[in-house]
Amino acid sequence: MHEEPVAIESKVAALRQPAAYAGQPGPVEVIETHMSWVFLAGPMAYKLKKPVRYGRLDFRTLEARRFFCMEELRLNRQLAESVYLDVIPLRLDAGGALRIDAAGTVVDWLVMMRRLAPEFMLDRMLEELRVSAGDVRALATRLVAFYRSLPPVPIDRWQYLNRLAGEIDECERELCDPAFDLEADPVHSLCDRLRSLLKQRGDLFAARVAAGKVIEGHGDLRPEHIYLGTPPAIIDRLEFSADLRILDVVDELGFLALECERLGSPELGRLLLETYRQLTGDTAGEPLIHFYQCLRACTRAKITIWHLREARYHDSAKWPARARQYLGLAARHMQSCESALLRKPQGPMDEPTLPAAA
Repeated sequence: MHEEPVAIESKVAALRQPAAYAGQPGPVEVIETHMSWVFLAGPMAYKLKKPVRYGRLDFRTLEARRFFCMEELRLNRQLAESVYLDVIPLRLDAGGALRIDAAGTVVDWLVMMRRLAPEFMLDRMLEELRVSAGDVRALATRLVAFYRSLPPVPIDRWQYLNRLAGEIDECERELCDPAFDLEADPVHSLCDRLRSLLKQRGDLFAARVAAGKVIEGHGDLRPEHIYLGTPPAIIDRLEFSADLRILDVVDELGFLALECERLGSPELGRLLLETYRQLTGDTAGEPLIHFYQCLRACTRAKITIWHLREARYHDSAKWPARARQYLGLAARHMQSCESALLRKPQGPMDEPTLPAAA
């Protein structure tokens, strides 16, 4: 791998300083995530991708980081045009300083965004009980317009079933890694039940493919990525893997409903799904939605427990607790899926029986 002229630690140190930015804003706030640093400077936010490789993600070269910055800009303009403004270079000037507004050698790339007020992010609003039914209906309307603009992914039923089976297998393998010290038996049971449903009721999933409901969506539709200020925006559409953006519309919406449930507002998640059904006439049944929610909860447990592989989180109690929370939600939704199937034989396009929304 080609060695870069400036170490990532030097880039981060420079971008922490107001002198690196045009107009030299006040103090710079820094947020570190699994894949990037975000620098909040005045009215703007600048995202610098880490030179890392994780599974499908590979940001180790300057060329790759520029490409995925451009992809992030392209993909997020559709849902957050007012937020995603440009991709700009970080340069090393003649005096050896790292700046974003100077001539010199390009040493990295940043996504430049409009800074969003944190009090209008959906996760915070849910935690503070400030989300109304009108907010949820407006969000559902925005998402329906987005999904209607997307063509179906050219995939057949066997490819789709194999994708889901592969996700189940990966969750089982990762969550049962002894290094994470999670109880393996419940994970094996959940994954066996998911696989059994895939095998016995493959018609449910084949019908979704046939109906054109498998699209290239957002890919990471969580409350912390939804801004309910003016204008509203849905940010952080997953840029590094088109494969991870391919999913059923109600899988993605079910995931957002699951996150609302985790944050203490299950009724708002149900309202989201019911509003989507009313706006579209989509007849995805309750067993299918609960299946997706079980699988997404397992996936989030897997991603959550991966934090323990980072040195700074190695002894953290937060991430194992969060993973167990997700596994509890997975078990609940699997039970709901199986109960719904027992209540009434459902064909692939039966009317849903979602719980009444508040």
